[in-house]
Amino acid sequence: MRAGIISLIAVVLGLIAGAILMAITGNSPIEGYQYLFEGGLKNISRTGNTLATATPLIFTGLSVAFAFRTGLFNIGAAGQMLFGGFCAVAIGLSIDAPKPIMLLVMIIVGFIGGALWAFIPGLLKARFNVHEVVSTIMMNWIAYWTVYYAVPAYFKGEFLETESKKLPDTASLKVPFLTEAFDGSYINLGLFLAVIAVIVFSFVINKTTLGYELKAVGFNRDAAEYAGIAVNRSVITSMLISGGLAGLGGVAYYAGNSNSIQIGILPTQGFDGIAVALLGANTGIGVLLAAVFFGLLYSGRGFMNAMTDIPPEIADSIIAIIIYFAATSILIERLVSFMIKKRKSKQSTNVKAKEGE
Repeated sequence: MRAGIISLIAVVLGLIAGAILMAITGNSPIEGYQYLFEGGLKNISRTGNTLATATPLIFTGLSVAFAFRTGLFNIGAAGQMLFGGFCAVAIGLSIDAPKPIMLLVMIIVGFIGGALWAFIPGLLKARFNVHEVVSTIMMNWIAYWTVYYAVPAYFKGEFLETESKKLPDTASLKVPFLTEAFDGSYINLGLFLAVIAVIVFSFVINKTTLGYELKAVGFNRDAAEYAGIAVNRSVITSMLISGGLAGLGGVAYYAGNSNSIQIGILPTQGFDGIAVALLGANTGIGVLLAAVFFGLLYSGRGFMNAMTDIPPEIADSIIAIIIYFAATSILIERLVSFMIKKRKSKQSTNVKAKEGE
C-alpha cells in the first residue's frame, strides 16, 4: 500500500514538473496534458496503440523487477530482448507451420534466447562475483553486433539490408479480431501473453518455494547459504528467468508491434523497463500499471506535439522526472512517514489537551 502511494506521488510530482516546463516555454499545461492524454486514449484505435506500446514494457519491467526482488540489477534487458526477439524472428522466417504451433515455438525460443543471454552474467556473478551491471552492459553490445551481422547475412530484407524479411502472417502476433476490434491499431496477442506473465511472476515470487529462496538470497546471501539454499544456483536461476522475460518482450515487439527486426538499434524498452520496475515498486500489478502509464505518455506525445507548439521532449522530461522521483522513493517514503508521525503526534497532543480540560 505504501509503495503504491509513493509511486503515485512520484507520478504527481512528475506531472507538476512537466506543467512547470510547459509554462516556462510559454505553453498551456492544461492544453498540453489534454492533447497528451487524448493522443493515447482519444479513440479505440489510439487506446489499442497505447496498450501495444505498453506490452514490451510490461515484459522488460517484469524482467528488471524479478532481478531486483532477488538482489540483482539486470541492466541487460535491452540485449536480452533484442536477442530473444532475433531468435523468434529467425524461427518465423525459417520454418513453415500452422500459426498456433509457429507462435508457440517462437514464444518458447524467444524466452530461451533471452534466458541464455542472461546466463553468462549470472554464471559470472555466481562463480566469480563479477558485478552483473558490468557484464550485462557488455552483453547488450554483443547482442547488438551479433544481430547487426546476422540479419544482413542470413535474413536480409528484399529492399533494405538494414532490416530482415517481413514475417509471414503465420509468424505474427497480430490477429484480425484484435485489429478490427481496435479499429486498425497494432495491438496484438503479446498483450495477453504479458498479462499471463504478470500473473506467473506474482505467483512465483510470492507463493512458491523457488520465489522464497531467490528472495532470501537477494536479502542476505550468507544467511541464505547458512540456511542450506544453493546460492550460486539461485543467482543463475534468477538471471535466467529475468532474461527469459526480457526475451518475451522481444517476441512481443518484433513479432507483434513490428513484423521484422532492424539492425543498428538497441531497443530502448530494455532500459525503460528499469523505470517501469521502479515506478511499479517491483510488483506484478505495479509493473503492469506503470507500463500502461508509460505507454500512454509515449503514444500521446506525438499528438501533443502535432496539436500544440509543445516539443515532444517535454514528454520525455516528464518521464525522466518521474523516474527520478521513483528512484529516490526512499526520500519520499521518509517524508510520508514523517508526515504520518507528525499527524499522529498532533492528534495525540489534542487528545491529551482535551483530557486535561
